[in-house]
Amino acid sequence: MVVLVLAIAVMGLSACGLPRLDSQLQQSLLEQDDVELVRAGAPAYLLLIDSLIAGDPTEARWLIQGARLYSLYAAAFVEEGERARRLTARAFDYGQRALCARCRAGCGLAELSPADFATRLQALDAAEGDALLAFCQSWLAWCQAHKGDLRVLAVLPRLQQTLEYLVTLDTPAAGSEAWQYLGILHSLRPAALGGDPQRARCCFEQALCLGGTGDLTVKVAYARYYARLLYDRELHDRLLHEVLQADPRVAGRTLPNVLAQQQARQLLDSADGYF
Repeated sequence: MVVLVLAIAVMGLSACGLPRLDSQLQQSLLEQDDVELVRAGAPAYLLLIDSLIAGDPTEARWLIQGARLYSLYAAAFVEEGERARRLTARAFDYGQRALCARCRAGCGLAELSPADFATRLQALDAAEGDALLAFCQSWLAWCQAHKGDLRVLAVLPRLQQTLEYLVTLDTPAAGSEAWQYLGILHSLRPAALGGDPQRARCCFEQALCLGGTGDLTVKVAYARYYARLLYDRELHDRLLHEVLQADPRVAGRTLPNVLAQQQARQLLDSADGYF
């Protein structure tokens, strides 16, 4: 962290230069194929994002980065439950603030009554797409870190509603990530509580279509949440073997793909005991 701050000072970066630095750092992380290097170095980047947010608390681009990166870091690298809950709480705080910074209608969205929630959601448009995706990603990360908490069952329908609205918008944010998250949500709950396995499959297939062959995370989620839900061993193993056989080095996706391959190996190793 000290090194990064000194580097900024020495280079004399202006406020206009900071977004470029942020973009370069993010791209550097995503292009890494050494997971342990990222595991060790990512906290410094998270602290940098925290410092940028502290200096400009309503700047949406920093809040979006904070929401997304804290969510991803907690999901990929944190196994201890209490720490995951702390990190995803920060991610969700940033996600809510990012949406509010982009549009007044997004302020306090997660706390509204169902009727007011639906009305406010409809007031958001494609211009808020990236903030809305960060909001959903951080909310889902928070839910996953609070498994077993009854509050999660209460908020999942709203999270699903938000994602379903997002994918109707004409925005790049309504891409494979949003459809993948919808597939996960439809797989998490029994039909009596709003889950829909067939809808989940459609969502995962749409995510595959939009993400192409370069996004290996979709196939891992498809296997973990849908194939295991239905005890479909054939689909499960086929998807995961395809992940392991793929070249993970894809521009902008290398790190997520390497992580996906690690998860694919773990799922295959545990498959005999599960099925």
